[in-house]
Amino acid sequence: MTSTNTLDTEASVAQCERIIASGADLIRLTTQGVREANNLREIQRQLREKGYTTPLSADIHFNPRAAEVAATFAEKVRINPGNYVDKQKTFAELEYTEEEYAAELEKIRAKVVTFLQICKEHGTAVRIGVNHGSLSDRIMSRYGDTPEGMVESCMEYLRIAVDEGFTDIVISMKASNTLLMTKAVRLLVDTMDKEGIHFPLHLGVTEAGNGEDGRMKSAVGIGALLSDGMGDTIRVSLSEDPEAEVPVARKLVDYVMQRQNHSPIEGQQFSGFSPFSTDRRETNTVWNIGGDFLPVVISDRSRIDDMDINPHFIPDYIYTGSRVPDNFPKGMKSVVDFAQWEERIDHYPLFTIDEIGSMKACPAQVKFLRLSYPQLTDEVIALLKEIPRVVVILTTAHQNGVGEQRAFFHALLNADCRVPVVLQRSYAENEPEDIQLKGGVDFGTVLLDGFGNGIMLSNEGKINITDLDAYAFGILQAARVRTSKTEFISCPSCGRTLFDLQTTVALVQKHFSHLKHLKIGVMGCIVNGVGEMADADYGYVGAEHGKISLYRKKQLVEKNIPQAEAVQHLIQLIKDHGDWIEPEIN
Repeated sequence: MTSTNTLDTEASVAQCERIIASGADLIRLTTQGVREANNLREIQRQLREKGYTTPLSADIHFNPRAAEVAATFAEKVRINPGNYVDKQKTFAELEYTEEEYAAELEKIRAKVVTFLQICKEHGTAVRIGVNHGSLSDRIMSRYGDTPEGMVESCMEYLRIAVDEGFTDIVISMKASNTLLMTKAVRLLVDTMDKEGIHFPLHLGVTEAGNGEDGRMKSAVGIGALLSDGMGDTIRVSLSEDPEAEVPVARKLVDYVMQRQNHSPIEGQQFSGFSPFSTDRRETNTVWNIGGDFLPVVISDRSRIDDMDINPHFIPDYIYTGSRVPDNFPKGMKSVVDFAQWEERIDHYPLFTIDEIGSMKACPAQVKFLRLSYPQLTDEVIALLKEIPRVVVILTTAHQNGVGEQRAFFHALLNADCRVPVVLQRSYAENEPEDIQLKGGVDFGTVLLDGFGNGIMLSNEGKINITDLDAYAFGILQAARVRTSKTEFISCPSCGRTLFDLQTTVALVQKHFSHLKHLKIGVMGCIVNGVGEMADADYGYVGAEHGKISLYRKKQLVEKNIPQAEAVQHLIQLIKDHGDWIEPEIN
């Protein structure tokens, strides 16, 4: 999606050219009003004269008339059910009788039918783009801030389109919360199946942020759905230049597509498993693993002598292979191969399947067992249920490792085996982005299923071990299972953005990254800002050019602050509510 002002033809055309060069198959431009819609036609004309055929999509919020104009020439028009006819959300709790609710749906029908007729006449496709952050007060009042609300917001429009015989539709269900986003998409597909309608899906994690966090969050959410076989188009939404998004999206798709034609994985799905549930698998507690404990991080240093520790991302355990080096950091918990293990404090053995017979007599507080799905026989399951204090390190070498690890957990559920399991994956990457994306897909998909009591990210490439530890914590946070740093919910820039987003995000991160207990939203405008920030503790939102509004949760606290003063006002706001912690001085 472009970040230029759609009224700036020269800048928009130039950015479209850069986006096309990066490999995009479709470009979306914000279209706030009729003026922007008309100028989008000029942008399209100039691109076609230059020989570009990449289709353009008009992005509409609040303005049916702009959608109707854009539908006369754009290849696609995106409309948001949360604000196409419904009023801008105010978080008001409304009460509707059945008759009043039906009357509201008729208002929607009248507007949408007119729009669809124009689209039919001009051969224009439509994206029904539901954003968690902009569900209407009407939907929120009946369904709440839920995946069910997102699905119903979409289905209202789909049913109208089906009634009108309009089928040139793609659907998106986006949220900054990966768990909510994946559950909403799965629930939508299930609902469409039940109603006998089938439309392609556009996938994305909105407000994913920038840098490694934006990449890992996108990989977790999008990767989980691609792993399910869902998705026809994707967008990685980064708070960076638009052309930076496309190569990341391409890597993500290419990686998941490597699983095609994999060897079959025999397994039996647990009858009590629901892809729509947010429950996590119940397990035994083994020391600080499993039960109600947060998922752990095991740092794999079995092939290296580097024992440096990042003070911001301290692993729970360090696996050192066949030896514990002399420079092993004091106070850390070590895991060593069973053959070299000796009984002492904070020192734990790792068994292989061939050593499982020695586990029962071992007195260690935690006994780790490296295991893969093909090794999970009925006899092994019986031993896992019998031997106390066991934690499985679940490995896989399968072409579809995600599928194989999923099958492992369903086998445990079917056998009522409550052993805690740490997910392990091995890579050979030299580029941080590659392991961020691959790890996000592989670990995130399984974690979002409610499986896994920790992760162990192994890599034979040239990436620093302390960075790998940070990525492991980042993946857990992206999957919404463990928070270890400030979460910044920041939108990708677009033509509606009221400040320099990249500079502003960097500024906010500089001042607030030490507040690891908080979520802070940085939003360029109010279209999705306030709603998407409902999950954030504090929000920094563009109100008008050069002016910022500050929020606490959903509540507007200060309005139209000069941007130069906004950071200090946000610091004071956080202090006033007792959430401020002074940063440590190095």
